[in-house]
Amino acid sequence: MTEYIVFAGTANPALAAAVTEALGAVPGSCSVERFPDGETSVKVLESVRGKDVYLLQPTCPPVNDNVMELLVFADACRRAAAGRIHAVLPYYGYARSDKRHGRRESITASMVALLMRTAGIDHVVTLDLHTDQVEGFFPGPFDTLTAVPTLCAAMRPELPVDAVVVSPDAGRVKLATEYATRLDLPLAVLHKRRESGTRTQVTHLVGEVEGRTCLIIDDMISTGGTLVESVSALRDAGAAAFTVSATHGLLLRNAVERLADAGVERLFVTDSIPPREDPRGIVRVVSVAPLLAHALRQLVQDRSLQELF
Repeated sequence: MTEYIVFAGTANPALAAAVTEALGAVPGSCSVERFPDGETSVKVLESVRGKDVYLLQPTCPPVNDNVMELLVFADACRRAAAGRIHAVLPYYGYARSDKRHGRRESITASMVALLMRTAGIDHVVTLDLHTDQVEGFFPGPFDTLTAVPTLCAAMRPELPVDAVVVSPDAGRVKLATEYATRLDLPLAVLHKRRESGTRTQVTHLVGEVEGRTCLIIDDMISTGGTLVESVSALRDAGAAAFTVSATHGLLLRNAVERLADAGVERLFVTDSIPPREDPRGIVRVVSVAPLLAHALRQLVQDRSLQELF
């Protein structure tokens, strides 16, 4: 087994501490500073020569600061003669920018992947990507884990037997099917039509939701607007109660309050992103530290990750 070391970035120190504790490892010694003008400085305070280096740093808000810190971290390790550099990104910022909607736009997910490679990152490990094609932007090994089994295990005791899994749009049917299969529940799908760049309208519902608890799923929640719209359409169809599950809880712009006001009783998210304030008491945070620790343990022993899926 190659000697390895895990460094924790500043994006999610609680998750990093939980992962290293589960691994039975001590985080590598380092110093991360931000100068008054906003520049990031990283110093690696112990030898990494010839070692496998794991950089645990979700690129969550503030996205640009955390992306830059990851790149500087990788460059510092590369210049210190690290053997291989692995970026562990529980949340991959810019993953939604995976294609151009017009001719004069950047595919930022691709640009960030190329920047990581240029900085010296050899391998990326992430969690529930927004779109699968992001894997193809990184010119090297790329492993995407899933938190769905972890979330399903946490939710199963709290869901009634007549619950139904709901995909908020056609693009999340595959994810919703995985939830439905693991929970042994039926599936419903909302179909939408885009009316403008910022507005969509639910056109019809496929599936039976009347009188049932709806488990609405997604990979991430930003402002909650799509989910609020989904709850409204499901209520009009006779749904009785609403639970939401998503891997990444960005929960920006009073998203928790909006969802609670819409009627969401429970909101399950993971700690891939530092937990947000929960003034309404509906958020249930499920830790992915055991999942990430298991994955790193497999990687340092050059074993397959297949058993994690």
